[in-house]
Amino acid sequence: MLAGFKKFVLRGNVVDLAVAVVIGAAFGTVVSSMVADVITPLVAAVVGKPDFSAYSLTLHGSQIFYGKFVNAVVSFLLVAAGVYFIFIAPMNAWQERRNRGAAPPDPTTRKCPECLSEVPIAARRCAHCTSSLPESAGA
Repeated sequence: MLAGFKKFVLRGNVVDLAVAVVIGAAFGTVVSSMVADVITPLVAAVVGKPDFSAYSLTLHGSQIFYGKFVNAVVSFLLVAAGVYFIFIAPMNAWQERRNRGAAPPDPTTRKCPECLSEVPIAARRCAHCTSSLPESAGA
């Protein structure tokens, strides 16, 4: 029983997942710090104080703190924008440069001439409209 547990824990995907969780947590700390220490002060310098937590609404004796929700939404948008413009966009540009000049992959689907739905290249009959398909060059 212990040998089975050892085999499970030392499989590649479990170790990879553990590493991903640790790196993800560290990355989350970096992104949170970037938003709290860099982006939020910049927004405060442009717009004014970026804290909406004091905003509330009293409705039938209940206090609704919509300002905290606004803070959470603004924080999420700043984190998403920061991650996209600092990490994702440069990585996509790098990937495009890296793949420049590479041959495109062979297609795996084609269009049915009757219903224009996507069907596998090797199909002889459309799964959507059941019409016979002409022989493809790859089949």
